[in-house]
Amino acid sequence: METVYGSMRQHGLVRPTQGRLLGGVVAGLGQRFGIDPWPARLLFILILLAIPGSQILIYPILWLLMPSEESTTPATPATPV
Repeated sequence: METVYGSMRQHGLVRPTQGRLLGGVVAGLGQRFGIDPWPARLLFILILLAIPGSQILIYPILWLLMPSEESTTPATPATPV
């Protein structure tokens, strides 16, 4: 599974941490292809209306396969108790 994540991350297919509505899949696809999130969502809905069904299967599969975008803030080390 790590190779799938690495391949998608290498191609710029990641789910952004900011601007998600559900899982961030459509926002990530829009980001990859240079489209703002809202026009990408509208395009997704229009495609869903034109070809019903396939997007309902594709969205959850991409949600599982697309890695989440890593945050740029460094993690704070845990302090011992």
